[in-house]
Amino acid sequence: MGDKEVEYNAEFKLILHTKLANPHYKPEMQAQTTLINFTVTRDGLEDQLLAAVVSKERPDLEKLKSDLTKQQNDFKIVLKSLEDSLLSRLSAAEGNFLGDTALVENLETTKKTAAEIEEKVAEAKTTEVEINTARELYRPAAARASLLYFILNDLNKINPIYQFSLKAFSVVFQKAIEKAEPSDDIKQRVANLIDCITYSVFVYTTRGLFESDKLIFTAQLAFQVLLMNKEINPVELDFLLRFPIVVNVTSPVDFLSNGSWGGIKAMSAMEEFRNLDRDIEGSAKRWKKFAESECPEKEKFPQEWKNKSSLQKMCMMRALRPDRMTYAITLFIEEKLGTKYVEGRQVEFAKSFEESGPGTPMFFILSPGVDPLKDVEALGRKMAFTFDNKNFHNVSLGQGQEIVAEQAMDVASIQGHWVILQNVHLVAKWLPTLEKYLEKYSEGSNESFRVFMSAEPAGTPDAHIIPQGILESSIKITNEPPTGMFANLHKALDNFTQDTLEMCAREAEFKSILFSLCYFHAVVAERRKFGPQGWNRGYPFNTGDLTISVNVLYNYLEANAKVPWEDLRYLFGEIMYGGHITDDWDRRLCKTYLEEYMHPDQLEGELYIAPGFAIPPNSDYKGYHQYIDEMLPAESPYLYGLHPNAEIGFLTTLSENLFKTVLEMQPRDSGAGAGVGATREEKVKATLDEFLDKLPDEFNIVEIMSKVEERTPYIVVAFQECERMNTLTSEIRRSLKELDLGLKGELTITTDMEDLSTSLFFDQVPASWTKRAYPSMQSLGAWYSDLLLRIKELESWTTDFQLPISVWLAGFFNPQSFLTAIMQSMARRNEWPLDRMCLQCDVTKKNKDDFTAPPREGSYVHGLFMEGARWDTQTGLITDSRLKELFPAMPVMFIRAIPVDKLDVRNIYECPVYKTRQRGPTYVWTFNLKTKEKAAKWTLAGVALLLQI
Repeated sequence: MGDKEVEYNAEFKLILHTKLANPHYKPEMQAQTTLINFTVTRDGLEDQLLAAVVSKERPDLEKLKSDLTKQQNDFKIVLKSLEDSLLSRLSAAEGNFLGDTALVENLETTKKTAAEIEEKVAEAKTTEVEINTARELYRPAAARASLLYFILNDLNKINPIYQFSLKAFSVVFQKAIEKAEPSDDIKQRVANLIDCITYSVFVYTTRGLFESDKLIFTAQLAFQVLLMNKEINPVELDFLLRFPIVVNVTSPVDFLSNGSWGGIKAMSAMEEFRNLDRDIEGSAKRWKKFAESECPEKEKFPQEWKNKSSLQKMCMMRALRPDRMTYAITLFIEEKLGTKYVEGRQVEFAKSFEESGPGTPMFFILSPGVDPLKDVEALGRKMAFTFDNKNFHNVSLGQGQEIVAEQAMDVASIQGHWVILQNVHLVAKWLPTLEKYLEKYSEGSNESFRVFMSAEPAGTPDAHIIPQGILESSIKITNEPPTGMFANLHKALDNFTQDTLEMCAREAEFKSILFSLCYFHAVVAERRKFGPQGWNRGYPFNTGDLTISVNVLYNYLEANAKVPWEDLRYLFGEIMYGGHITDDWDRRLCKTYLEEYMHPDQLEGELYIAPGFAIPPNSDYKGYHQYIDEMLPAESPYLYGLHPNAEIGFLTTLSENLFKTVLEMQPRDSGAGAGVGATREEKVKATLDEFLDKLPDEFNIVEIMSKVEERTPYIVVAFQECERMNTLTSEIRRSLKELDLGLKGELTITTDMEDLSTSLFFDQVPASWTKRAYPSMQSLGAWYSDLLLRIKELESWTTDFQLPISVWLAGFFNPQSFLTAIMQSMARRNEWPLDRMCLQCDVTKKNKDDFTAPPREGSYVHGLFMEGARWDTQTGLITDSRLKELFPAMPVMFIRAIPVDKLDVRNIYECPVYKTRQRGPTYVWTFNLKTKEKAAKWTLAGVALLLQI
């Protein structure tokens, strides 16, 4: 035991068992034990399900088959006992055994029985062939069901709360067979079975998935079904999901970005898409019209490209309009599987309840701002399960409530009551006990006994604590809040009544500001969907913030003769809502919203809180709802103060995430793996060799340091950058060489090597590299090309330590250090105090190639992009973006240091600079940019400068 030797009995055996679906054991553990994998395989499950289908459809056949199997086994037993008896008599016989009558008779009987059995076995074989032929007609239905189960089984890769058991799946499968449309024609009946099984599993699964994951599941379902039916080419599917691009190319047409053109170039290398790049260049007008249409997924492709298959069209669409891919996939699913798979109907709670039982609890996956227990209470009232009847127990879990929950379940299981356990995620230590309780009560309890649980999903897979057993046995249901400004504004107003509107003595002011608050609440909650351009970080704004703010508004209006605008804005923006906010730029955004939406103008004149939408005149509760119905413009980023491009960015991110997730869900041995040509290992090896081949040597720090006499601030920055680059490149070289030896079989594959191999296969930057690198959101191929450019830039700088004519600010691990160096060197030269200085940023009208020498002081920097607006070189001001131009490049910027008191703060927008689109933690500096319009406009539009897109 451990490091001690222990005597043990030779009969001693240790058998360990796990419920985990895919456990990962260390190599030492595997070497010391015999691992037996009882997990069901796809073929094994197919045979099990085939038996289930045939026993339902043709019980006569299945009975005949099982009788035959039993008969065959009986024959074997009879033969064996006869042989044994004969052998024992022969060995016991003495002298002339022909005189032993019993022995000779036994021999005759054995011979006769063996002949009879042989005859019957031959007959049985013929019958078995006939049975198997009849059974095989039903195999497509079993194969489809087996495929569906394995797709379900992979959903926990999206979110570990999505767990499904084979037992629950079998119930859905059996019910689907019963529900399928009958037909006398076997082929038609099998088609009906396949359709009904697929749709039943789809409905069963989607009610427990979040809205954002439903399309991922349905897309995976469609792709796998089509691959199984050999209706799509796995190579093309692999291309669509990975979407490799040729890096460092410049788009020759104005309607495609460089990244999109890289995708077109990669596609043109495939036989099916040969000359696509030439065609787009040659007929740019036609392609531009197609690419810029409102719904290109519904339009016809130009020329002969309209005759391509649906999957090929999706590959082209992903390059031309990545923001429309969620719509394109929805159309693809509708075309291949049918309209019912994209309708998105909610299953009624009462219908889901019918499937529950004492051993099948119901599990609500919570979303902010939604109370699913209203449905339980409403159904309970209909079925006479209420608090008043004392057969309805509601336990909100938390400190010390576990005992209350256990007592409630003990009583309820005997007397057939309902038990609600709210927020089970708050009692992590008690969850294994709950799992045992549910297992105990699943048998022998009163038929009316039901358990309803609710929990919030964990933020990350590592934080997930809910046991697999609870999730697998439950019916999972998600309830999500409505989306869009229209639904959210109505919902905000629904928290109040006509009485609320009349409760304040200063009714007009109260109503007007209350409406502003409702609009503000809807905006801050819904702005989250735009990702980092909406809010740098996600905040749990909730209904409580709104109702408390209204109470504060009432108290302040009652106590003051004048409306205390400043105080109210401070209370709402810094305390009520601001209490959630941790990022300074988000705080500025929240403050700006309140300054725009709460204003003396709303009482005296008209105040427009969105283009075409003014604060309503004095009205009653019904009137305000009616005003929203009639006056609120259609959903668009304008309602939030954002540019329409924000929606394009949000939709593009959504589709990128969809493809990334579906790619990770592809079975390792089929689909995107089989038939694509190279195996997984070959792909990894090719990437590994290419990377090692291109990786330059590390910087020789000693040699570099010997070149310099004086360590100026710039030279210190160069040293720091070289050291950090060496740390990164040495880790890349070490890990790749280690994996290479592992793939050759010279080293045991460790967890780290496996993770690296997975990252290389999925074109993702490995975690061990990210830890030593700079923030980046690029795929591995683009990241590595970018890394080589950074090394090249550093090499040219450290050759003679002359500051480049224009510095590529994004090329640094730590851009702040370079900007600080500008301040330090100018402070030294002019003998200014460093703490009384700031950076002045002047945007030039030129690009980096137009400059021939660096400035006398300060530095030219290039490689920045603007998000949310663009820079107008002619006027030298920030202006509105052009449609579909998400990240326009900035001209070269001249950065120099000046004393703080000389900084011009009139007509400027304080623009944050971030390293990547992730914003938040990647903040670098603030550049003051000139603007003619109010700075508030750019704050609401989420305008920022980015070093990398």
